[in-house]
Amino acid sequence: MDYYAGVDVSLKEAAVCILDAAGQVICEQKVASEPDALTRFFRGLDFQVSRIGLEAGPLSQWLFASLTASGFDVVLLETRHVKAALSAMTVKTDRRDALGIAHLLRMGWYRPVHCKALASQEVRSLLTARKLLLGKLIDVELGIRGILRGFGLKIGTVTRKMFDHRVRELVAEQETLTTIADAMLAARALLINEVSKLHKALLRIAREDEITGRLMSVPGVGALTALTFKTAIDDPHRIKRSRDVGPLFGLTPRRYQSGETDVTGGISKAGDMMVRSALFEAATVLFFRLKLPSNLKDWAQNVAKRRETKRAIVALARKLAILLHRIWLDGTTYRNPMAA
Repeated sequence: MDYYAGVDVSLKEAAVCILDAAGQVICEQKVASEPDALTRFFRGLDFQVSRIGLEAGPLSQWLFASLTASGFDVVLLETRHVKAALSAMTVKTDRRDALGIAHLLRMGWYRPVHCKALASQEVRSLLTARKLLLGKLIDVELGIRGILRGFGLKIGTVTRKMFDHRVRELVAEQETLTTIADAMLAARALLINEVSKLHKALLRIAREDEITGRLMSVPGVGALTALTFKTAIDDPHRIKRSRDVGPLFGLTPRRYQSGETDVTGGISKAGDMMVRSALFEAATVLFFRLKLPSNLKDWAQNVAKRRETKRAIVALARKLAILLHRIWLDGTTYRNPMAA
């Protein structure tokens, strides 16, 4: 008989529920959220578990890799599907979540999530850390602007290099504001330095990676966009058709159809937000800033004439995703047919 284990992972303990093929609860247990503890638990059972299900999350990939290496059949379940399936429960507990995950696994009502390789996880962590520090840097700069504005001091439009000088110039004759500015500008300088370190580390990785170099041959696609795309896909062969990359990252329209109602709305925004943002930024650069002739830019401009600019940029981002995936699979580089 087949047995299915649902595991609801939390920071300290994981709730485990095991069902048989008929849906009867065979075992429920709390186990430490550690690979060794889970491995010992499953190996200590009187029967062999056919499949183990984990909801995708921060700890799940780590546990997935360890349990898979131990010989278990493990799948990561798509978070949105699990949330939608368990939303009908009036009482939510870890125990009930584990039971729900086990039922989803038994019935096959789930979408498996790809577990990234360790190298991709490391680069993705660098990208995440850089984005976090850059966001804090922007927060500090906006905070300084907001504080000074309360005293009628307007920084105006300045470059990042001249920001420090402009702030000190404005607060030069006010002791309290000078104290505030000194503290916040010191924090700002530290953030700039650390962001620069992470940025250089990412550029070094991009220079040394052959695949990233080929992806960067596409107009508008820089090192960060190429690395973000590469680490999110991880294995290009897991996507059967290049045109499926757009829906994977939420770049296709939503649709709601029921009876006589049929509404097509904005993009679904499903999947990896970081990749979606990177592709949208690359498309924006290509649409507005590229000076050289480009068939991609001409195509997007023709779309903009029929629709609107923002929709054209989204369509261009979707086209870039398809193009990047195909270049990766084919081992080629982008060649602009309009180049002299």
